[in-house]
Amino acid sequence: MKPNVKKKTRAAKPRETTPAPDSSSKTTAAEERHDRSKEGGSRWTFLTNHSHVLIVLHAEPELVLREVAARVGITERAVQRVVQDLEEEGFIRRERVGRQNRYEVRTDVPLRHPIESHRTIGDLLQLITG
Repeated sequence: MKPNVKKKTRAAKPRETTPAPDSSSKTTAAEERHDRSKEGGSRWTFLTNHSHVLIVLHAEPELVLREVAARVGITERAVQRVVQDLEEEGFIRRERVGRQNRYEVRTDVPLRHPIESHRTIGDLLQLITG
């Protein structure tokens, strides 16, 4: 039979509370989210990594994928997968120039989702880049 051993208990930590919002503050929830996104606190964006890669390659077709990854904020391997997806679906063409690739974005191809399929890649790029 086991000896009667008393278990140690931890003292409960006091809960940290968030102060109530100051009624004189005019900051809205949307403004706070926007401020957090500027500081890197937001984890999502309205456009996908695929569209970000497409936008970067359209602006600079000779860019190496390492630089595309740095600009988009994803890994080089993720950019390689995105480029493969875009190429397989006919959104971009890859041309070998010496030891590097040059990418041509096919602006006449319609967007994939039924909601926006009446628009083309060129329409999206025009909207984003102005």
